[in-house]
Amino acid sequence: MERPIILRIKDIYYPVLVAIGTPVNLLTIVTLCRGNCHLSISISIHMVAMAVVDLLATLVYRIAHQILRERFSYSFLSCTVIFKLMLYMTCTNVGLSMSFTVCFTFDRFVAICCEKLKTRYCTERTAFIVIIIVSVLMCLENIPFWFAFEHKKVINNIQWGFSPNVAFFRSPVGGAYFRLQSVLVSLVPFAFILLCNCLTVRRIVVTNTARKTLRTPRTGNQRDPELENRRKSIILLLAMSANFILLSLTSVVSQWTDALVLRIQPEYADAAFIANESGYMLTQLKSCINTCIYAASQRKFREELINVVKSQWKFILSLVKI
Repeated sequence: MERPIILRIKDIYYPVLVAIGTPVNLLTIVTLCRGNCHLSISISIHMVAMAVVDLLATLVYRIAHQILRERFSYSFLSCTVIFKLMLYMTCTNVGLSMSFTVCFTFDRFVAICCEKLKTRYCTERTAFIVIIIVSVLMCLENIPFWFAFEHKKVINNIQWGFSPNVAFFRSPVGGAYFRLQSVLVSLVPFAFILLCNCLTVRRIVVTNTARKTLRTPRTGNQRDPELENRRKSIILLLAMSANFILLSLTSVVSQWTDALVLRIQPEYADAAFIANESGYMLTQLKSCINTCIYAASQRKFREELINVVKSQWKFILSLVKI
C-alpha cells in the first residue's frame, strides 16, 4: 500500500528541521548567554528561555516522537507510559513556547510604556521568577493529558500502544478541560500579544515624533542613536509576534474547527487530519525562524553569533590536529 502523501512529507520535513534547528538553537543559547549582544538582561533571559524550549521540542517531539517512534514501531518508545510522557512533554513545550512569547512581549511593553514599573519589573530577578512560575503552571496545567490516553494491549505485564480514553474525553471534566485549554492556549495569548504590541508601537511612534520635532531645529539631519534603537525594538517585537501568530494560526484554526473529535485510527486523506498535521509542522518551524529574526534585527547578535561559530570551528580544528 502506498504511503500517504502527508506522511511522506513528514518523513522529510522533521529530519531536515532537526538538522537545522538543533545547532541553530544551541548557537542561540550560547550567543545570548555570553552577554555581549547589548540587550537588556531581562530580554536576554526571555530569549534564552524560548531557545531552550525550542531545543527541548526538537529532542522530545521531533526526534523521539516523529522520527524514532514512527520508524521503530516496536521499540520501548511504544510503551504506553513512554508515549504518555512524550505527549505530556510535547504539550507542555507548546504551552511554554506560547507563554514565553507572551512574557517577552509583556517585558517589552513594560520597558517602553511603563517607566515607573520598568525599574522593578525589567530585572534579572523578576525575569527568572516569571519563567519559573510560568514553567510550574504549565507543568501542572498539562497533567490531565496523562489520563487522556490508555493502553491498547498488555504483553508480559507491560502496557503497549495507546488510544484515546473515550470515557475521559466524554466526561464533563475532560470536555471542559480541553475546551478551556483551547481558549487559554490560543485566543488569550493572541489577544494579549496584539494588545501589547499595539500599545507599544503607539508609544514608540508618539515618542519618536516628539523627539524628531525637538531635535530637528537644533541638530538638522544628524543621526539619532535613540531613534535607531527604538526602530530596532519595533522590528524585533513585531517580527517575533508575527512569527508566533502566523505559524500558530493554522494549528489553532484546525483545533477549533475539529475540536474534541476522537480519532482512533487517523484518516490520512481527511482534510481535518491534514490541516492538524500541517498546523503542527508550521508550529515547529518557529524554532528555526526565531534565530533568523534575532540575526536580522540585531547587529550585535549577528557579530556575536559569528564569533561563536568561529570559536567552535577553531576548537574543532585544534582537536583534528591533535
